[in-house]
Amino acid sequence: AEVEGPTTLPSKAKTTDGSISLGQPITWNGKKATVRYIGEVRFGKGEWVGIELTDGKGMHDGNVLGMPYFVCPAGKGVFDQAVQLMGGAASMTPAMAASAASHDSRALKSLLLGL
Repeated sequence: AEVEGPTTLPSKAKTTDGSISLGQPITWNGKKATVRYIGEVRFGKGEWVGIELTDGKGMHDGNVLGMPYFVCPAGKGVFDQAVQLMGGAASMTPAMAASAASHDSRALKSLLLGL
């Protein structure tokens, strides 16, 4: 059998509330992006959404702390909690995203940034 690419963890097709789907184009923090992963992660509790940015700079390539959640070019991947994206947050303004980001813990930021 041929290997088509790196093996990644299985993703859900949709968020629990059905508002976000795998492969869905969204706007995150004012940047165009595509949903690449939906599910649980090892670095935080709850449902998370892995996003590949079309525009702008992300934080990783879909691999966080050695776990391959999804595949994208280096520096184009980000994660956000599904609850942050539900209710229109997926298309929130940069100011709203900055406000939401200010609630993240330092430990989580260091994990996502690979520090």
